[in-house]
Amino acid sequence: MILAESGQKVFAAQYASRSRPFLKWAGGKGQLLPEIRERYMSVLDSSITKYAEPFVGGGAVLFDVIGRHDFKETYISDINPELINAYKAIRDNVEQLIAELSVMQESFLPFDAEERRALYYKARDEYNAIKINDNALESQRKAVLMIFLNRTCFNGLYRVNSKGLYNVPIGDYKKPLICDKENLRAVSIALKNVEIVCGQFTDSESFIDEHTLVYFDPPYRPLNKTSNFTSYAKTGFDDEQQKRLATYVDRLAAKGAKIITSNSDPKNVDPNDDFFDRLFSNYKTERVEASRMINSKAESRGRISEILVTNF
Repeated sequence: MILAESGQKVFAAQYASRSRPFLKWAGGKGQLLPEIRERYMSVLDSSITKYAEPFVGGGAVLFDVIGRHDFKETYISDINPELINAYKAIRDNVEQLIAELSVMQESFLPFDAEERRALYYKARDEYNAIKINDNALESQRKAVLMIFLNRTCFNGLYRVNSKGLYNVPIGDYKKPLICDKENLRAVSIALKNVEIVCGQFTDSESFIDEHTLVYFDPPYRPLNKTSNFTSYAKTGFDDEQQKRLATYVDRLAAKGAKIITSNSDPKNVDPNDDFFDRLFSNYKTERVEASRMINSKAESRGRISEILVTNF
């Protein structure tokens, strides 16, 4: 019996290690993963038993980290309630989610462009109605609609207006993969023992101690007025919030936690802008090359510098 249970755990761990983000997400860390991995692998040992990611977003780093190290406890959070709802739906009820997404995929793919457009905007209206009514009984349906919209919208954006309504138009995909059954099941297994919280990044403080690896991926400081992609929630993340995060990093570093923080590099547009160099002057700040993957103009997508801050 013990051998059977051990085998099940090994199988689950191997399956979970294949998990990857289930949403396309602005600011996703797929491009920076090798750089981030190089840094976190340098501190992972038997003393690091906990992982925390208070701005989980699409979860690229989350799934990479938990697929490579056996943490006893994991904590993720985000201020976006719809995103957190989707994580919980996958963790707790993945088969129902797959069944409903499969129906939507089978309905959507055979349609022509006009029929797809009608179905997309009907789904968007339904999603926004559920958001406004905030009906807990419809949380599963809201997760299904969020994944459907994410897989079929323009550029995989999640953006809301001042009223908190999702307002991204339909994208132009010939055959979008709306229901990735294998990955959804792998994600569900990976999340089984993960604490999932909707809240501020500071809510993680009681979880984090000297045995914790922490990764912060806050909404990036915009490089200019047209590059502000922080509207994933009704509230923004301005310079005062960036400073608040830096103060929080100081508190956690004093506890002994191992911390990695990423952000945009303002020196891309102003060589004299040392905002983050000053903000994290007590830590190691490195500039790494990344791709600007989400921009409405294709010619504006290219290689830029981003920063990684570590306290080790």
